Amino acid sequence: MQPAQGPQREPDDNPGGSKPRSPRPPGAMPRGARGGDPKATGRAPGSGKPPRGESGRTGVGGTAGGRRDGGGRPARRTGTVGNGPAESHPPVDPEVTGKELDPQVRAELAGLGRDLATRVARHLVMVGTLLDEDPDGAWEHAVAAKRLAARIAVVREATGMAAYGTGRYQVALAELRTARRLTGSPVHLPIMADCERGMGRPERALALATSAEVTELDREGQVEMLIVAAGARGDLGQLDAAVVTLQVPWLRADRGETWLARLRSAYADALTAVGREAEGRHWLERAAAADPEGLTGAAERLAEQDGVIFLGEDDGPAGTGAAAAPADPAGSTGTEHAAQGSADRGPVDDGPTDAERIGTDGHGRR
Repeated sequence: MQPAQGPQREPDDNPGGSKPRSPRPPGAMPRGARGGDPKATGRAPGSGKPPRGESGRTGVGGTAGGRRDGGGRPARRTGTVGNGPAESHPPVDPEVTGKELDPQVRAELAGLGRDLATRVARHLVMVGTLLDEDPDGAWEHAVAAKRLAARIAVVREATGMAAYGTGRYQVALAELRTARRLTGSPVHLPIMADCERGMGRPERALALATSAEVTELDREGQVEMLIVAAGARGDLGQLDAAVVTLQVPWLRADRGETWLARLRSAYADALTAVGREAEGRHWLERAAAADPEGLTGAAERLAEQDGVIFLGEDDGPAGTGAAAAPADPAGSTGTEHAAQGSADRGPVDDGPTDAERIGTDGHGRR
C-alpha cells in the first residue's frame, strides 16, 4: 500500500470530479468510539446527521450534497501516516481517558501494553469526537493513532473514516481495505463504494454494490449501498436506472429508523433529477416525516422550495435567527396534491432493481 499522505489533500483523490453523497459517513465512526453506544459501530455513509451545511443528498443527477472540495482549515501537519519523522501528536482533551471506548475495542488494544494502549485509545476517542465538527482534527488524531499502532484493525478503520471525512478517498479506500482484511467484516463496503465514486470510478462502485458480501450487511448497510449505487448510476448519466435502483419495499417501512429518511430523501432526489418534481416533492415530505430530528435536512429543503429564507443567527429578531415569510403564502399545497395521486401508489415495477441485482428481495434475504 502506498504511504498515506499527510494533511495536504492528495491531488488525484478525485480526478473524475464525481461527488459522493456526503463528505463523511454521517454518524459513522470507528468501532466503539463513543463508548457503550451500540450504534457506534462504523455504520455506512448517511447513517446519521450530515455535517453542518450539508443536506445528505445522493449526487443523483448532479445534486450531490457537498463532497468537500479542499476547503476548510489550512493543514496543520505534514509527513506520511505511520512512516513520517517523530513529531508531537495533536493535543488530547485532558478529560479523555481512553476508557470511553467499548470494552471490545479496548481488548483489541490490550496487546500494545498498558501505556501505549491508553495513548492510542485516547486518540481514537478524539477521532470519534471530532468527526462531525472538526474532520481535519479527527484526521490528525487518526494519523497519530496509526503512527503508534498501524497493525490494529480499529486503528486502520479510524484512519479510513477520518480520511473519508476529509475527502481523501484514495487513502480511505486503502485503509478500509486493510481493515476489511484484518477483520473479515464487510461493514464498510458502502463507504468503500462511495470512495470509488469520489475518485471518478462509478463502475467500480457498482461492482462493489453487486458483490456477494453485500448480502451480509444489515438493513441499514444494504440501504446505504443502494443509495451509493443510485449515485453511481447518476454519475454515469443513467438517471432512470437510479430511480429504479431505489424502488424497494423499504420505502414504505413504518419504523423510525434514520436509514428510512435517507432512503426517501435519495429517492426524492432521483425522481427530481428525471423531471418528476411532484413525486420528488412528495417523497421529500415523507423523508421529513421520518426524520423528526432533522438529520437529513429534508425539512429545510422543503422550506427552501416553499420560498422560506432562513436568516443567520445575527439576522433574526434579538439575534436569535428567524425564518422569513415564504414567497408564496399558499405554500405548495397544489404541488402536494398533484403528487399525491402518483406518488402514493408507491414505487412502480420498472424492471429489476439493484436490490435484486445484489441478490436480495428488498428485505435483506437472498
